[in-house]
Amino acid sequence: MMDGGKKRELLVSKGWVQAVLIVLLFGFTVLGILAYRTYTGEPPIPQKVTDPSGTVLFTGKDIIKGQEVFLRNGLMEYGTIFGHGAYLGPDFTTDYLHRAALLSIQFYGGAQSDRARQQTINDFKTNRYDASAGVLQFTVAQVAAFERLQGHYARFFGQPDTKYGLRPRTITGAEQIRNLTAFFAWSAWASSALRPGLPYSYTNNWPPESLVDNHPTADTLLWSVLSLIALLGGIGVLLAVFGRWNFLGWHGREQQSVSFRPPDEVNLTPGQRSTVWFFLVMALLFLLQTLLGGATQHYRADISNFFGLDLARIFPYNITRTWHIQLAIFWVATSFLAAGIFLAPMVAGREPRRQSWLSYGLLGALAIVVFGSMAGEYAGIEGWIRRDWAWFGDQGFEYLDLGRFWQILLTLGLVFWVIMLFRGLRSRLKQDHCGNMPWLFFFSALTIPTFYAVGLLAQPSSEFTTTDFWRFWVVHLWVEDFLELFTTVMVAYIFVLLGVVSERVALNMIYLDILLYSAGGMIGTMHHVYFSGEPAVHMALGAFFSAAEVIPLTFLTIEAWSFLQLGAQQGAHSRHPFPHFWAVMFLAAVGFWNFLGAGIFGFLINLPIVSYYEIGTALTPNHGHAAMMGVYGMLAVGLALFCLRYAIPEKQWSDRAAKISFWSLNLGLAWMVFASLFPLGLLQLYHSVRYGYFDARSLKYLSNSTNALIEWLRLPGDTLFIVGGVLPVLYLAWLGVRSPKKHSSEIEAGETLFTEITGAVESRG
Repeated sequence: MMDGGKKRELLVSKGWVQAVLIVLLFGFTVLGILAYRTYTGEPPIPQKVTDPSGTVLFTGKDIIKGQEVFLRNGLMEYGTIFGHGAYLGPDFTTDYLHRAALLSIQFYGGAQSDRARQQTINDFKTNRYDASAGVLQFTVAQVAAFERLQGHYARFFGQPDTKYGLRPRTITGAEQIRNLTAFFAWSAWASSALRPGLPYSYTNNWPPESLVDNHPTADTLLWSVLSLIALLGGIGVLLAVFGRWNFLGWHGREQQSVSFRPPDEVNLTPGQRSTVWFFLVMALLFLLQTLLGGATQHYRADISNFFGLDLARIFPYNITRTWHIQLAIFWVATSFLAAGIFLAPMVAGREPRRQSWLSYGLLGALAIVVFGSMAGEYAGIEGWIRRDWAWFGDQGFEYLDLGRFWQILLTLGLVFWVIMLFRGLRSRLKQDHCGNMPWLFFFSALTIPTFYAVGLLAQPSSEFTTTDFWRFWVVHLWVEDFLELFTTVMVAYIFVLLGVVSERVALNMIYLDILLYSAGGMIGTMHHVYFSGEPAVHMALGAFFSAAEVIPLTFLTIEAWSFLQLGAQQGAHSRHPFPHFWAVMFLAAVGFWNFLGAGIFGFLINLPIVSYYEIGTALTPNHGHAAMMGVYGMLAVGLALFCLRYAIPEKQWSDRAAKISFWSLNLGLAWMVFASLFPLGLLQLYHSVRYGYFDARSLKYLSNSTNALIEWLRLPGDTLFIVGGVLPVLYLAWLGVRSPKKHSSEIEAGETLFTEITGAVESRG
């Protein structure tokens, strides 16, 4: 603590701090350069598109209006553009390109004519955009295809029934259809026309489409090979280095014995007591999210019949998926916010007055954002909000679907949470070096609203390539780097508070985590945008550095087991039983799913040559479920169990409920992955390579008998996950609210979670 008013010195070498600053500075510098290249190298939106005689076919404003129609109607949560979005509907870039190419071949003489095929390739590959005049010229065949495809999309989106999983008559206005078709046509042009001076298109020749001679580029193949070399070489070097030297200093602590304080003897502050309501809300949102996930998945098993109900008339696919994605973020975030509020008094040794009032206010604001945004998304997709739809309805970007008003409110709520933490930590921060754990706890919390706010740069009226670049700062950089950092600090602090490891060792672990994740994760964000209209440098850096992301997952998974084994060893020697066995088991599950879901499954689809044929297929949600639920979901539940263990009286606590939840969630998730998502993804990838990406994304393929059977095989896993996994968490959260322990009337907390440490002196490493 503080000695004579003097701040506590940095507990580790200054080299750690310097290394972290260098890595962060390098990463953000490169990302800044890539942001500049995004704006200068994105596919241009012409002022007007004309036929060969100069007659205007559509304008740049029409393209942006079509993009807004696409987003306003939630079509990114139905199909995809440039491979990004949802997986029931087609990729509309590919769909337009394939259909337009077939119509062009027919226009020039039919499929039996080699001249017709070659002329079609020439039409689509030749870049007729005049940058000085802002005019793009279509050929006569391309003009005819555009007019024909307006009719196709008018029929597709004007269906009077729900055969495609959308609400009846989704889009019927002629002007909206024309603008939407213009948006699809522009994206197809960008995916086929050669970049000026280069032998490939704006999207690096994606999608794979032989009709227009779209094939993998040299960059796609080269950087796939180099990323494999980076992965294997990096793992070898890291294991060699850390096998030779004990950087973290685990050794020694296992020779000591910790006596844990029984949970009933730990007094809670009013602010800590308030978190039980957060965990109840978390569990309810978790339950709702899984039910919506089951409904969303059922569309792929039987698109028009939900156990006798035509579900799409009430909750079409794009609404259930929008809510499923948004609630995944909301319930996990709710747990993290609560855990931060719970840990702050333990870190600081005190809680300021009226902190619980602020906590309840934050929970109320969070509830308003969650249910207000969900209502807005429903009203927006159903077409009830015409004006200001992007503000109060459905903004339409996957993972950032909520209207901008709700997005701003959520950002402000996260800022308010950081202020609450600072208010609670202020006295401790004054006593400590800014490189020690209390400050890292605060800094890591500060990054959460900061990098979520970056999503505000993605605007529905901006060029799609630009919006996707900023959107993935939230999807990847916010989640996989800075949220990872905050969770690492929280978990490390829990083990320090329990006396399992010293603060010095935990601090080493945190700095190592920052270095390893940031070194690959920051620039590795670009693996999402290989084919979104970015220059090839994004692919090169994204592939190389995303391969480096797997290296820390491999190493930290090994270290996590050592970390967790210490807790088990200490529990065996303590006079009082270790109270957090199942919370620690959830942390162990995080390590497993981090390596499998984020590491193996993530690396599989990050290889450019695999992503070229795979993006937008079932291997993407396979990675998403294993990584998002397996890592952040398991961690959210583990944090909830840790906090609730102190909030629920010993005689009412149920280890059995925690045990059932642990095994049901993990076995249910494994069932989802290995019985359904992974085999579906492999089959779809094979079909994409052999028969074409267009066909692999079609409803005809998705609904074939083999796929339908595999989708139905997921049902037992989903049932186990929901009934055996989620409901016990809800039960424990309800116990926390219904039968609360008396909280301390004193503001001072100041209690550690162990009573003493005896035995050998710990190695400093």
